[in-house]
Formats: sequence, C-alpha cells, structure tokens
Amino acid sequence: MKREQGMSLVVSMLMLAALAVITLSAARIALQEEKSARAERDRQIAMQAAQAALLDAELDIEISARSTLFAPDKAGDRVGAGCDGDRADLCLGLYSQSGPASRPAWLDVDFTGEKAESSSVPYGRFTGKTMQTGAGPLPVYPPRYVIELLAHDEGKTQDSARYYRITAIGFGTRAATQVVLQTLYRKAGENTMMPAGRTSWREIPNWKELRDALAQK
Repeated sequence: MKREQGMSLVVSMLMLAALAVITLSAARIALQEEKSARAERDRQIAMQAAQAALLDAELDIEISARSTLFAPDKAGDRVGAGCDGDRADLCLGLYSQSGPASRPAWLDVDFTGEKAESSSVPYGRFTGKTMQTGAGPLPVYPPRYVIELLAHDEGKTQDSARYYRITAIGFGTRAATQVVLQTLYRKAGENTMMPAGRTSWREIPNWKELRDALAQK
C-alpha cells in the first residue's frame, strides 16, 4: 500500500508538472498573438495614414493653393530656380528627376529626422486638411510626402502630360511603426485625351534598408 501511494504521488507530480508546462506554453502563445495583433493594428494605422498622405498630395497637385506650380507650361517653376527666395516655402517637398536613370529623390529625403520639416510636406500643409494625431489609436505624427517630377522623353511621345512620383510615409501609434507608400500620378496636359489620375501604387517595405545602404556609399 505504501508503494502504491508513493507511485500515485509521483504520477500526480508528473501530471501537475505537465499541466504547468502546458499552461505556460498557452499563456506564452496568447501573449505572442496579442503582441502580433497589436503590431498589425499599429501597422494598419500607419498604412491608412500613408494612404491619406497620398490623397493629400494628389489634391496638392490638382486643387491646392500652389496647384499652378504643376501646370504643364510651368515646369520651370516647380523646382530649382523657381523655388528660390520668397518661393522656397511654397515649393516645399518638390523635386525633379534629372534623367530617366537618375537616383530617385525620395531616397535622399529626410522623412523622420531633424530635416523632415524642411524637406517633406506634412499632411494638409497646402490643402488645408487636418488629421488628429498623438492620442489613443491615432498616428503619433502626421504623415508626410514628397512629389517628384519624373523626366519626360519628348522625343518618344507627344503626350503633354506630366508624371509625378509621390512618396508618403505614415506613422502608427508608435514612432517606430512606419509605412512608406508610393504612387505615380499623371497630370493631364493640353494635347491628350487621357485623364489625370493615379497610374500605379506600391508599398516599399524595405525603404529603411535602401536608405541605409545608400548612406554607406
């Protein structure tokens, strides 16, 4: 009887240990799932903020206070010499591609550092739109964007439209959560029947790695 009671005690202890391991594993899985869900929710907040910035940039091109800078006959006023002096603030976040194979301007723009205010456009700057930030399930910072005029090969096409590359960054509830989206936007010219609008869309998930790699060169 004593031997049987001793074996029962050992079996009970083993069962309790197994139950404890199972309980700890389940708790760990639950915590990991909660952490993943929280991170995904934060990423979706950043994604929506970046989407809003893309739309804001498109309105900037078409109907904002500086939309005349994007007219097809005002190419020289968008960037460069046209943005010197008193027009520097009006031309915030505007860049031009020097050639089809030139390095994209968005890779050199500071979206999150000390120069962000002087190199990219915060949401609503030229459209007057507002976005609540910094509290609860809201982006910690307003999204930002830049607009880059792409090089246009006049020798291959008679299309007078201009094409812009818009790059926007959105933030989640934490500054470390960032999503970068990019579109090509077509500004219709006078000698074309094709309408203005977005022609492509993509997310750039490795934009930090790209910037870091270029910074080391």
